[in-house]
Amino acid sequence: MSDVNAYERAEEPGFGDYVALLKPRVMSLVVFTAMVGLLVAPVPVHPFIAFTSILFIAIGAGASGALNMWWDADIDAVMSRTQKRPIPAGKVQPGEALGLGVALSGLSVMMLALAANLAAAALLAFTIFFYAVIYTMILKRWTPQNIVIGGAAGAFPPMVGWVAATGSVSLEALLMFGLIFFWTPPHFWALCLFMKSDYADAKVPMLTVTHGHDATRRQIFVYTLVLAASALALGFTSIAGPAYIATAVVMNALFARGAWMILRRSTETAQADGYKVEKSFFKLSLIYLALHFGALLADAALRALGLIGGAA
Repeated sequence: MSDVNAYERAEEPGFGDYVALLKPRVMSLVVFTAMVGLLVAPVPVHPFIAFTSILFIAIGAGASGALNMWWDADIDAVMSRTQKRPIPAGKVQPGEALGLGVALSGLSVMMLALAANLAAAALLAFTIFFYAVIYTMILKRWTPQNIVIGGAAGAFPPMVGWVAATGSVSLEALLMFGLIFFWTPPHFWALCLFMKSDYADAKVPMLTVTHGHDATRRQIFVYTLVLAASALALGFTSIAGPAYIATAVVMNALFARGAWMILRRSTETAQADGYKVEKSFFKLSLIYLALHFGALLADAALRALGLIGGAA
């Protein structure tokens, strides 16, 4: 954890600096997957309730980001890709980030309870706690399985959206959770393969640092196979249709092929060609979730138009 007095203010913070604390790029994925979870649920939701529910889920995600940046400011100051974040850059004080994160956490949970239901609010509260405490404060600096277990935090949003609509958890919600949960390790470990020095310098026990590249390549392949099984299983539920099934088959074939190519490479070969295969796999992972959840949304639209069937 960062020393709250260790970061002198370089300049007065602007509105954009506080927005940056909320990790807007991560928030965009949270908003999208939560929206899909809500919209594909077999329960009609009033547009105003749907909008406010997604808004407060987004605020909760932003709160998690602020709390993460508060605690990880010391790590962020070391890693090249995070040095320009508001706290290590001296634009926002750690105490300000903590206050913002706590305030937004309380606001988002309370308002989601009023907008949707208590079950969704409780799940959102647990999601914030899991990311800020279980992952950020405990797992990230303790175990190379940090990304595996901590990936649950990013996997909860579609489930929160589903519960906001239905008031309960179902198989469909669990499989949407599984889609993100099993995607997270190969996505982040592929990044770690060509950014090893950052995590080593920050003393973060990523798998590449603690077990080496060969072990990481094997784990990427294993989790990719489990991910493919989870993604295809979702295709047999009532919320999936032809768009999702086609997307899942094609994307998971490409993902499995990429993981196999990574598995067969040596570190020397990867270094020699600038980690081209690993970077290509990582880029593919960036669109993987968007295409899967987008396909679920497309099938929901087709179902609403009466063009395909589905359980009500």
